[in-house]
Amino acid sequence: MPIPQSFLDELVERSDIVDVVSEYVELKQKGTNLFGLCPFHSEKTPSFSVNRDRQIFHCFGCGEGGGVITFIMKAENLGFVDAVKHLAARVGMTVPEDGDADTSKRRAQVLTLNKEAARRFHANLYSPGGRRGLEYFYSRGLTDRTIRRFGLGWAPDSWDDLLGGIKGYEKSLFLEAGLAVANRKGGLYDRFRGRVMFPIIDLRGEVIGFGGRVLDDSQPKYLNSPETIAFSKSRNLFAMNLAKKSTYPAMILAEGYMDVISLHQAGFSSAVASLGTALTDAQARLISRYKQEAVIAYDMDAAGRGAAERAIKLLEDAGIKVKLIDMAGAKDPDEFIKRFGADALSARLTQSEGHIEYRLGTLRGKYDLSSDEGRISFLHDAAEMLAELSSPAERAVYSSRVAELAGVRAEAVADEVAIARKKKAGKERSAERRRELNPVAAMQPKEREVRYSDTKSARAEEGLIRCMYSDGELLRKAREALPPEQFSSETLAKAYSAMLEAADEGRAPSPAIFEGRLTPAELSLVMKVLMDPEPGGEAAFLSYVEVVRAGYEQRQAPDDLVERWQKLKKTKGWEDKEDGE
Repeated sequence: MPIPQSFLDELVERSDIVDVVSEYVELKQKGTNLFGLCPFHSEKTPSFSVNRDRQIFHCFGCGEGGGVITFIMKAENLGFVDAVKHLAARVGMTVPEDGDADTSKRRAQVLTLNKEAARRFHANLYSPGGRRGLEYFYSRGLTDRTIRRFGLGWAPDSWDDLLGGIKGYEKSLFLEAGLAVANRKGGLYDRFRGRVMFPIIDLRGEVIGFGGRVLDDSQPKYLNSPETIAFSKSRNLFAMNLAKKSTYPAMILAEGYMDVISLHQAGFSSAVASLGTALTDAQARLISRYKQEAVIAYDMDAAGRGAAERAIKLLEDAGIKVKLIDMAGAKDPDEFIKRFGADALSARLTQSEGHIEYRLGTLRGKYDLSSDEGRISFLHDAAEMLAELSSPAERAVYSSRVAELAGVRAEAVADEVAIARKKKAGKERSAERRRELNPVAAMQPKEREVRYSDTKSARAEEGLIRCMYSDGELLRKAREALPPEQFSSETLAKAYSAMLEAADEGRAPSPAIFEGRLTPAELSLVMKVLMDPEPGGEAAFLSYVEVVRAGYEQRQAPDDLVERWQKLKKTKGWEDKEDGE
């Protein structure tokens, strides 16, 4: 059964949202709210707001919002029940045993099955049938100690090694964990077959998924677990469970499993990798929780350089100083270590260059600087890049560097950068003006699934919710004043109904009323509504009621007109006449 509402109310009351959020975000008072850099998206200007009185948060940049439970869900990548447990442990409360939701139980079962699968893969590696996989790891220079540390394994080329070898679990759980695949007839077979296996472990030491590599030319070369109740590839990093404990000052960001493992074996214990995708906002923010500097050690091919370009901005936006390592003479960190040794890599890491220098070098390689046309194109692109820098000192230093490369005066480059910055600012102002000149669009929520069909009524509905949240007496009067069915917004009607139900139970308004029953987009919208400082009051409440009622009657009018038209046709005997007669 669900966690009792009385428990949730007490938990929220004892978990002050400002205290909890302050463990993740540096907050500063600004008016009635506190502001900081959002932990859920990359930004340089604080748009993440916390309201102590209402115990809610909302980001005006990305739209995320909720109460303290939702914050922990997002910050720690937890389900609702696990977030409740996390907060309960923090304040010394015990979650009722019958309060475990089905999803939380199912996730725990998936994690247990994943652990069993990891043990079986590792045991397979050292069995006679896993000799091929073990020899592959040995050929890549890995020791038994490293193999054990990372829990590496082998999935035999069998349709049911896991399904038939691990007992005591429902077959459907293998499918839910991403360890099995269903065929067209509904039968199941192992997802990973004939591959060396890399367990993916989260910050708490749980096996959340797997990566598998074939040892022949078959495709795909690498196969990762799909998204599951326990695994989100965009929010986790390979080997982060080990790297978070490293004393090395910078996080080393590599591309593949073997690069990371080789780096760790060579003593570079802060190496991590994204999971089969380009670096994401969430992964950059995860890195920022542990290190303020990152060294990108991607492959030296075109794809690696492109991935590095994309990663640079994400890391910088997350407040991380970015450098890149020159691995000339090798295609990736694994090959570099084998050719030149760990000491040589350590020296290269010490000499790693800032990302601006790296990007300028990449631009220089694109153009023939011996020709006027090449220099002009280089100067244009370099100015566009330097225009993104917020520091005047950095712009001045790198403008001189560009001038040196192109053989022109530094003043000329500085002028080009100034023009690029002016154009950039102009585009931003134009976009802002377009938003201001479109008031209907400005009134709409960002998420498409919660858009308003009647913006005038919806604004009044928002006001009603604010009034009710702030004044318990108005909350009690609301049921007699207006039924939820008269709301134009389905999302706001759900929030309104939740508040009415809470009032019937004698509960005071709090984020716990909404958390667990609204979708993330719906919750975000309601939190944005509650962030509005409008005072409300009974006069405003009654005014909003009238607007909502009027909107409801107007929306019903078309149906009334149709009914009257049908009656008129019947009275006049027009039913059987063809159009145009």
